[in-house]
Amino acid sequence: MGMSVGAGGKGGRRKRGVPRYGAMADINMTPFIDVMLVLLIIFMVAAPLLASGVQIDLPKTSAAALNVDQKPLSVAIDEKGDTFVNDVPVPADGLANQLSTMAKEGFDERIYVRAAKTVNYGRVAEVMSTITSAGFKKVALVTENDKQ
Repeated sequence: MGMSVGAGGKGGRRKRGVPRYGAMADINMTPFIDVMLVLLIIFMVAAPLLASGVQIDLPKTSAAALNVDQKPLSVAIDEKGDTFVNDVPVPADGLANQLSTMAKEGFDERIYVRAAKTVNYGRVAEVMSTITSAGFKKVALVTENDKQ
């Protein structure tokens, strides 16, 4: 009687080309969590920088803040009287055309007007008149809360 010796080694019978232990299909969570935490920190630092817009010294009032669900259209007037639509500079004579185009595109949200407290009231009234003549009826003035 003889014994046959196979080429399989210690493991007994094995199919050709199939490793003894299969490939691991699970993701390694430690590097994944490290990457997610780094991205979270980056976005936490960068988010306030994206929301600042044009720096304007707003007047202070005692009115309560408005609840806004989506990003509205913003018209800003800086200390020099220059106008900005959504933080993009717009020439004074081009403001009416740009707002008319937005009104024709179906933008029917509230428009927020921000003006520096050193801007002449006549300039603010002129911009508000341009906004209403372009077809927008919901216009609001933005101020800072004086209880800070």
